[in-house]
Amino acid sequence: MGSMWRVLQLADSGFPTGGFAHSGGLEAAVQHGEVRGREGLERFARELLWQVGRGGLPLLGAAHREPERLGEWDARLEAFLTNHVANRASRTQGRAFLDTCARIFPEPVGPVRQAARDAGLRYHHAPVFGAVLRVLDVERLDAQRLLLSLSLRGALSAAVRMGIVGTHESHQLQHACSPLLDEVLAACADLGPDALAQTSPLLDLLGSTHDRLYSRLFLS
Repeated sequence: MGSMWRVLQLADSGFPTGGFAHSGGLEAAVQHGEVRGREGLERFARELLWQVGRGGLPLLGAAHREPERLGEWDARLEAFLTNHVANRASRTQGRAFLDTCARIFPEPVGPVRQAARDAGLRYHHAPVFGAVLRVLDVERLDAQRLLLSLSLRGALSAAVRMGIVGTHESHQLQHACSPLLDEVLAACADLGPDALAQTSPLLDLLGSTHDRLYSRLFLS
């Protein structure tokens, strides 16, 4: 039961990992006209969740099962993320998440951070997330649920700040995505690192243009 309180703490929007500085590629998709209104946002959310499922959960799961191989899983994601914006965002978020957890939970997470520093890791988010939640005694499925939920919430929060939908509408959409979250988890929870896949190449391509947008609210 104690781990559930940690899950709730990590899921809190006030947990200081800096995740809300990222839109998950939504900002670029909006500026290029690929996402318009609620219908476009719903389509984006679906594609985002499948991308997290196929491109994030396999390495989260691997790091949760074998945290001693974190360097290997980190290198695998470095090779997989050829989009420089997504690669940078993954490293930025992973480092922020690890540093924050090491400060808040120093006894279990401090050694993970020190080992990552000693190994010269790039701190990619999904494997770091899995390794940290393992030492926090959070079950693998709960860790995967949390990553999917945070990914969806981050994109919807960005949509509110960009004026695509309002706060209540974003939460209606989050609720409507519950069956999709279950579907993605069921399909991807047991995938291994060899199953990594890019499921939304168009959105990945649009996201890679983020640094060239005329104006930007987000880091990615």
